[in-house]
Amino acid sequence: MAVAPLIIINNLQVIYNKGKSNEMHALEETSLEIFPEEYVIIYGPSGCGKSTLLYSISGLQSPTTGEVLYKNQSLTTMTQKQTLSFHQLDIGMVFQAFYLISSLNVLDNVCLPQTFMGVSLSERRKKGFHLLRRFSIAEQADKFPNQLSGGQKQRVAIARSLVNDPEIILADEPVGNLDSDSSQNVLNILKELNEVDKKTVIMVTHNPEHLIYADRIIYMKDGRIINEEVRRNKHSETDEIKRMVSVASSEVTPELKLLMNSFKSLTPQQVNVLLVPFKAKQLLHYLLSELSDEQIESAEAFLRELLFKNIEVAELPGKLDRSFDQGGAGWNKKRATHIAVRIAALLEQVDVIRNNIQNAHIALTDYFIREHTLSMKDITELRLQNVIRMRLDARIDQAETIKRLNRRRLNGGVGLRLPQAEKISRELEIIMLLKFS
Repeated sequence: MAVAPLIIINNLQVIYNKGKSNEMHALEETSLEIFPEEYVIIYGPSGCGKSTLLYSISGLQSPTTGEVLYKNQSLTTMTQKQTLSFHQLDIGMVFQAFYLISSLNVLDNVCLPQTFMGVSLSERRKKGFHLLRRFSIAEQADKFPNQLSGGQKQRVAIARSLVNDPEIILADEPVGNLDSDSSQNVLNILKELNEVDKKTVIMVTHNPEHLIYADRIIYMKDGRIINEEVRRNKHSETDEIKRMVSVASSEVTPELKLLMNSFKSLTPQQVNVLLVPFKAKQLLHYLLSELSDEQIESAEAFLRELLFKNIEVAELPGKLDRSFDQGGAGWNKKRATHIAVRIAALLEQVDVIRNNIQNAHIALTDYFIREHTLSMKDITELRLQNVIRMRLDARIDQAETIKRLNRRRLNGGVGLRLPQAEKISRELEIIMLLKFS
């Protein structure tokens, strides 16, 4: 069943200084459809009209001729109230120059759109902190923009664009002023907003390295669309199902297919583009059970930063232990230290697999014996090594791993109690998941 377009652009033309000697045609009879949950990149050289097209979509640029429709309503025929609602609730803008207000601290910059809507101070601060924690910048809440790095400023700007939970994110060269590490961080955030939050993302860029993120690429030159490339088709549910089946059959390795049986919520799409956020969630859910949703959500944000290598393991206890008001996860020091030690141990085993795959089963066996205080004879230890090696080689799945660990020693098994077998198997699955990058 075909999906209706979210935005329709009909024969759009934008002419500056029309009728004057310096008349300039920024857009020439441009037509385009954008669908829900798409990641569309408008690509081309400087001065080709791509930013003019983006601002026309936002309603900030009025057309000379033609029209832009949002959910079948023309932007030019909207009432003042409808236009205000569209700008406040339906779209979020991210600019190359950040446009943060220098006299407001980070939290107040993020909350500013809600201030204009009359949201109470406590409610908007709560939502602002939630977004700052998500993007691992909550500790900067009381600082002013001039105290931040470029990457931090852009994360604040993205948080501000999301505070009213818009359906569409419009990004105009969002990483143009950032270094490579900060650029990658921002691009990862936009990818996550599209894939996890299901936001429609429309980004303008002149950098060909960014095109890999797009579902569809709109190529522009001299004010015209000259080509369109569809990389992932989200226009049709049938096409999307076919694509997922194709990915599952051709791009997902046997090892990942077995992992997908262990982690039921892992889809082929997540394997391709969202493994780090998923790994953070699974790792945390494995380690924790009795924390509040807010504490877990905050910790997940820090784990994403850790897995993206934006922070070090040594920084984790302090970030988890810090209070919510200080941009932390609101844990106590003992729990934060314990979890950080456990994560460090797990990541150490991940490095073992990556660096010495031939003998990884031996090192992992020593790790499980040590961590779970297992007492076993040489023959049983060899059986444990064999089970781990078979799982690492994707010759058995998690269910078979548990059976072999739980099977009596007299019957050729390792002889672990079922809860112990399940725990070790689960930990092995986590280590294998974390291996992928």
